[in-house]
Amino acid sequence: MDEANQSPEQVIPAEPAPPIHSRFLFVDVAALRAKQLRRGARMRFEAAQMTSAPHKPERVAMEEVRLGLVYYAVLDQQPQSAEGGV
Repeated sequence: MDEANQSPEQVIPAEPAPPIHSRFLFVDVAALRAKQLRRGARMRFEAAQMTSAPHKPERVAMEEVRLGLVYYAVLDQQPQSAEGGV
């Protein structure tokens, strides 16, 4: 199957994502992943690998981010000038 036809959830790179050093970025990435899990996305690791017992989407998402299984991109946003020019 061609990778272009697969959804982003189906394509999981072999290498872990770079570690997140900012707790604010960690929370943002985990929150977005928890939203995907609540909508029916599959876990990216075996349930037996979890360090804590509850399988709430938020806890699963935090564990996935901690393990480097969630890939993210930080967009570089340039502030717009007050004059509206580019």
